Amino acid sequence: MPTTRTTRTAIAACAAVAALLGAAGSAAATPSAPPTGDGAKAVCKRAPKADARIDKALARLNGNAGTKGSVARLTQRVANAKSAGHSEIETYLNDRLTFRKSLVPTLQQRQKDLKAVLVWCQANNNGTSK
Repeated sequence: MPTTRTTRTAIAACAAVAALLGAAGSAAATPSAPPTGDGAKAVCKRAPKADARIDKALARLNGNAGTKGSVARLTQRVANAKSAGHSEIETYLNDRLTFRKSLVPTLQQRQKDLKAVLVWCQANNNGTSK
């Protein structure tokens, strides 16, 4: 009896694998349609929300020492760790501060680029006209 059950299980497993391989083979053989357009309509649709997110992130990064996530607050934390003699904490926070400072020019450039995209979208019916 155990041999019959094992045989049936093995046959069922082989059939399942064959079915999966057959389906994968036919899907791979089917040519996919090339992408159409450059996605301008989708970019124009998302641009206002992306602009708002960038504005919010820059406001947070440029905030004062009381603003969570700001460069000023992290600078203060680095100074506090240094004055307390916690060199490992200071190193860790200083690395985070370096990264956070590098975000500001990156986000400013993205904001500038996105403003140009918004102008283009307005002039081109939100990416639907050619």
